[in-house]
Amino acid sequence: MRPTDAVDTHRIETEEQLRALVGEPLPRVRDKVRTSLHELDRDWIAASPFCVLATSDAQGRCDTSPKGDPAGFVKVLDDTTLAVPERKGNKRVDGYLNVLENPHVGLLFLVPGRGDTLRVNGRARLVSDAPFFDEMEVKGHRPVLALVVDVEEVFFHCAKAFMRSKLWHPATWDPMAVGSRPEIAKALERPEDSVAELEKYYGEQYSTGLY
Repeated sequence: MRPTDAVDTHRIETEEQLRALVGEPLPRVRDKVRTSLHELDRDWIAASPFCVLATSDAQGRCDTSPKGDPAGFVKVLDDTTLAVPERKGNKRVDGYLNVLENPHVGLLFLVPGRGDTLRVNGRARLVSDAPFFDEMEVKGHRPVLALVVDVEEVFFHCAKAFMRSKLWHPATWDPMAVGSRPEIAKALERPEDSVAELEKYYGEQYSTGLY
């Protein structure tokens, strides 16, 4: 028997079944969702150097993409609008292709060392230029495009996942527990290149081409 054969035996298919297991949220948790940005949300976004963008296409196929730059790289245009700059990358643009089919997006903003996170859900569109692009310039480079998000839901998420994972505890870090980036690239992406060539590619020079 395959490990997956018994999965559907205890499949949950209704909200009633789900609630019977996890229970109901407290009113303060259920009702914490807001539709516009508070000053504290603005402060958090200004302090965040990293967020994760979640999208799906018209068929519901999902993508999550990390976005990072100096803290405050996501610009608050007003109380209900954000802009996320796009930088030089691998040109897959999976999330942006999804947005062209389905504008609904989710953003998760992290502040290093903090366990709580800020969640923003809304509808997005892509723009190739705007006056605020000048304010998103980093090291002389304007973004090549931006994702403009109309905020529909915003709320803070508790720290329990970070506490359980000890994500910010250096004593738990073990970056060599898995293959190095050059080893992964050799096995899965660039088998024609040697590990030595890939170590050089992903070495010090790699950080010089970020912008």
